[in-house]
Amino acid sequence: MAISTQDVPHYLSSDNDPLFRYHRWQAHLRILDIQEIKPVPCVPLSHPFVERLIGTIRREYLDRTLFWDSVDLEKKLEDFRHYYKAHRIHTSLDGDTPSKFCGETMIRSADLNFFQGKSYCRGLYQLPIAA
Repeated sequence: MAISTQDVPHYLSSDNDPLFRYHRWQAHLRILDIQEIKPVPCVPLSHPFVERLIGTIRREYLDRTLFWDSVDLEKKLEDFRHYYKAHRIHTSLDGDTPSKFCGETMIRSADLNFFQGKSYCRGLYQLPIAA
């Protein structure tokens, strides 16, 4: 993902959504000298990580969120990134978060007898935390 605080990437991997075929999108890539890498159409296994990430962001966040401009979108995507890494459990990690799995931060598990809710992504997600 290209963020305004980072350098312009040399390569950009995108899915085969019709939005990425518009002439404006193609013109922006030419102006910024970015080479677009596309997965093979109708074969999600050709680029599984990109397809999974784009699908997750769309289903779990962008389909339920309004944003007004690119700055607002960047802030909201940063909120979602923090939630996704530090608070959202993943079944492939046996119910752990990626941060806990990598040893970055330890998040206390909630005691289900005594807990309160904490909201993430401007109230879109409510997770129990130890009170």
